Amino acid sequence: MSNALINRSPDLKKLRDDGYDIEIRHNHLLLKDVPYLNSKKEVKRGILVSALTLAGDVTAKPDNHVAHFIGEYPCHKDGSEISQIKNQSGNKTLGPDLVINHSFSAKPKEGYKDYHEKMVTYVAMLSGPAQTIDPDVTAITSPVNEPTEEESVFCYFDTASSRGGIDDVTRKLAIGKIGIVGLGGTGSYVLDLVAKTPVKEIHLFDGDRFLNHNAFRAPGAPSIEELRQKPLKVNYFKEKYSKMHRHIIPHDFYIDASNVEQLQGMNFVFLCLDRGENKRLIVERLEGWNTPFIDVGMGVDLVDGALHGILRVTSSTVKKRDHVRDKHRIPFSDGDGNDDYSRNIQIADLNALNAALAVVKWKKLFGFYHDFENEHFSAYTIDGNTIVNEDQP
Repeated sequence: MSNALINRSPDLKKLRDDGYDIEIRHNHLLLKDVPYLNSKKEVKRGILVSALTLAGDVTAKPDNHVAHFIGEYPCHKDGSEISQIKNQSGNKTLGPDLVINHSFSAKPKEGYKDYHEKMVTYVAMLSGPAQTIDPDVTAITSPVNEPTEEESVFCYFDTASSRGGIDDVTRKLAIGKIGIVGLGGTGSYVLDLVAKTPVKEIHLFDGDRFLNHNAFRAPGAPSIEELRQKPLKVNYFKEKYSKMHRHIIPHDFYIDASNVEQLQGMNFVFLCLDRGENKRLIVERLEGWNTPFIDVGMGVDLVDGALHGILRVTSSTVKKRDHVRDKHRIPFSDGDGNDDYSRNIQIADLNALNAALAVVKWKKLFGFYHDFENEHFSAYTIDGNTIVNEDQP
């Protein structure tokens, strides 16, 4: 109930997003870790408490300007009580595990417009004297709060979106199932970025093991002990990213004719593999299922002691698919192994950039970003730092 009420009430949610440690208990709002000075001019921490006025399942405008306090009586910097807001002192039980010690009264002319304004106003009154002793002391402690599975796919609240005021935009990415086929350098960075979105499920497909060379072109920094275990890639990345996103689902095999049906039912697929014939099969099936997907790739060559090459992002949606074959936007051959990328040359920055370009395009397709050109093919050239956009519907 506490998290649900906070999520539905903009004023309470803003308190949490600002970094205050709040809790709902017995229809009262508790704001914890409020710094104040006691009569000995010592910096202490207490809890502000306010009764809540509700309109159904959300907060309404506070109908009471009184706030309660758990702790010693707050004082000015000279140790005298802040008598201007004193209402009454003495223990009072508000619930089985909620006993207050003092009550304050500070009433603005128009009252408090919401609980954010009310609590922040009282915090400023109590914390000011403490900050004359310790300028760094603050009630903003940024605690980590754990939502229920029903509330979020994340193991902790996404306060980055709320602090940026883009909750409604971020919710556009709360789609069903995302498949990532191939967890090499680019695929692992795709996972890193997608795991930070509210996608319901993220399915990982790869039959390879995570070895030394993988560590140098993947996000994070595996320990030597982890590398010695030679874990399957899907299990290694599930363990890493399940600490943030609840629904990372590993499939420890390559996609081929025997199991391609595993991709049916995905709402979107990222293809990050370099096996051409298997890719042809996957593309044909995804097209047949009307599943949108993005295929990534890069061609990197070593010339005169330096690397040059091109990164590619090819999108295929119900709006446009003919470019995939008509313009050969997705290669279906396995190649001859002469390309430097196929020899696992360590280019983590290019993997990360290729993944970022793909994820940005995915977000465009779902309305997170504006997409004025609506290109379905992009190519980034390292030398010259240029991006070419083509294949509009």
